[in-house]
Amino acid sequence: MAGPPQPKKSDKEVADEFTSYYLQRATKEFAEDLDKVRTADDFKNDALATLVNALQQGTAMFPPDEQRRIVETKGATKS
Repeated sequence: MAGPPQPKKSDKEVADEFTSYYLQRATKEFAEDLDKVRTADDFKNDALATLVNALQQGTAMFPPDEQRRIVETKGATKS
């Protein structure tokens, strides 16, 4: 039986949730490559923020309506 309808998320909530989801998927997909970068001799700890920022930039490929669709679909399939 379905519960009460969920209130519509704001654009900021959707963007934040999508970014989190995207980063989880990207780090899982590129885990081996990211580990190689992280353990490279010339990788400095202060470069981590740059790496995370670079990964976050990938969310710009998805327009807001697509982000909302993904977030809402992901939420509907959560158990």
